[in-house]
This record gives sequence, C-alpha cells and structure tokens, in this order.
Amino acid sequence: MIQEIFPHKFNNHYIADINIGEEDFILHYNEKSLLLKTNGGGFELPQKKDFPEISSNTGSTFLFTLNDVPCFLIYDDLKADKPNIIYKEINIFRTITQKEIAWVSIAGFHLMNWYMQNKYCGKCGTRTRNKKDERAIICPNCNTTVFPKISPAVITAIICDDKILLARNSNFPGNWFSVIAGYADVGETLEETLTREVKEEVGLDIKNIRYYKSQPWPLSGSMMIGFIAEADDTQPIIIDNKEIVEAAWFARGSLPQHSSDISIAGEMIERFEKGEL
Repeated sequence: MIQEIFPHKFNNHYIADINIGEEDFILHYNEKSLLLKTNGGGFELPQKKDFPEISSNTGSTFLFTLNDVPCFLIYDDLKADKPNIIYKEINIFRTITQKEIAWVSIAGFHLMNWYMQNKYCGKCGTRTRNKKDERAIICPNCNTTVFPKISPAVITAIICDDKILLARNSNFPGNWFSVIAGYADVGETLEETLTREVKEEVGLDIKNIRYYKSQPWPLSGSMMIGFIAEADDTQPIIIDNKEIVEAAWFARGSLPQHSSDISIAGEMIERFEKGEL
C-alpha cells in the first residue's frame, strides 16, 4: 500500500521550534497541485536552497521527516521560475514511481488542509496559532485546542465462496468498481458501521466479520479500517442509487476494473483474486 515505503523512513513525530535548513525538503501546494523538482524521468522534493526567497519571515510549519530530513509546509507563494521546478496535480501519487514522494505528498496535503481550515478559532473567531509542544492548534483567546482531524471509515471485502461483491460508486470513472466503504457515525462501533453501510448501499445482511488491516488515507483525512465479511449471494442486491449505481458478485478471473494495491481496497481485491482472502 502507498504508505509502505521501505527502505525509506517516514516519521511524523512533531518537532517544535525547528528552523528550516538549506537541505530540508519543501512542500508547497497550490490548491490541489504540489511543487516538485524534475530529475530526468522522475521527481524530487525541492529543498530550501532551491528558493532564495525563503527567509525567517516566510510562513512555514514543520510537518514530518523523510529519511531523517525535515519536511516543511510553506504557505507563502514561491517562484516556480526554473525549468525543473513545476507544479504537478496531487493525483500524481497514483502513478509516480518514487513511492516515498507519493506518500509524503498526500500526507502533507492532509496536514496542509487541516492547518488552512483552522486558521481561526471555530468557537470565538480569534486567529489561532500552533501549539509549541505538540502538533495542535490553539486559540490564544479561549484556549480551545484542535488536533489533526482523522475520520474513521470502514471498508470491507464481502465474499461468498469464490465470489466477491464489488460496487460502482456514482463518482467512479468509467467501469470502475471497488469494495463497500463508509464513515463511522457518532455513537457507532466499527462493526455497527459496517453492517449499516452494507445494508444501506447494497441491501445485504453480512456475517462472520473479521478484521483485515488499516490504512491512513490522507486525501480524505481518513483512517480506513479494513474488514472481511461473508454474505449469502441468494440475497437480492438492492443498491441505493445515490452513492452506489451498480453492484454485483464477481468470480475470480473475471473481476472488473478496480484500484491498484496502493490502496487497501485494491490490496483486498488483489488478494481475493489470488485466493488469499
């Protein structure tokens, strides 16, 4: 999956009061695009030394380290005036060959969105500031503290013998299918969320729920908690015609287009195809 970048090392431990060094990596976003440095047929993360305009007055925040090198979010506009410094749409993470760049690009995107959405206190409207001793935002007026938002979501491979239930979301391109997923609601256990989402989206009752694994998914600020469940394929499939526009059982060897194993959904589908689920 996309966060599995060994032998590279990602560490999200927050380091307070750290200044940007010349060799440190820079993450600068323009809406849904990231500034990258081209290197032959690949990409690199740009460094502070690539931007002489970065100074102690530049708006920045420490994010995490990659291979022990600090990565900083830069808020101020940067000059992309060199032929090897270009903006690339964030979805490049799906195809880029350097997995470590793919991962930090979307992990940084998650944090960038969180910082930008919390510039002002949601309680009293005062301009917020970064907390000094941990990754949090604090209001200097009412002391409201906000931590990074991570939304728990369940995702499940529903199986019956040698078949898997796959569905096409209304937002999916073309003939693209995936497994059932949905966000946990207030007061729900993950198992209750799973049962509800499957019933709402495809009308099935499931059984024998077992945990698979989890995956952070920064693009939606989610933590995807994976499960495997079983269902009787004689039950009628009743789609909600809102989120889901098509759903069916598929046998091994005849699966439709689906995501790659950079995602937990794609990994579960691939493992089913190999007979490993």
